[in-house]
Amino acid sequence: MTAYDDDKPSPRGDLTLQIVPLPQDTNANGDVFAGWLVKQMDIAAATMAGRISLGRNATVAMDGMEFLSPLRVGSQVGCYCELVDIGRSSMKIHVEVWTLDRAAKHPRKVTEGRFVYVAIDEQGRIREVPEQPA
Repeated sequence: MTAYDDDKPSPRGDLTLQIVPLPQDTNANGDVFAGWLVKQMDIAAATMAGRISLGRNATVAMDGMEFLSPLRVGSQVGCYCELVDIGRSSMKIHVEVWTLDRAAKHPRKVTEGRFVYVAIDEQGRIREVPEQPA
């Protein structure tokens, strides 16, 4: 994975969450905490999983995280989600994060990762994901 995946990079998936990091979201160097960004990615992917499963879901795995460049305070951050696979009770969702820095004209990719969720019922037990329309 690189910031130069093709000659005209663009986000993969649907814009699911958009947010602006604030000064309290930074480390001592003034860069946004990686943990803050992972939290936003989890919120975005969980939102998509909830729409697919029509109810509660729980994060069970994350993988493939690689941070390409620092995220700056005040940048417009977009989390783009794409459903990769649906199992009996699980959903795999690819998340890309793109940012538009305050002085920039073009967005840049910051990171991407894959999140896995399971559908759960109100008691927290695993349940089936409803059949999806074709």
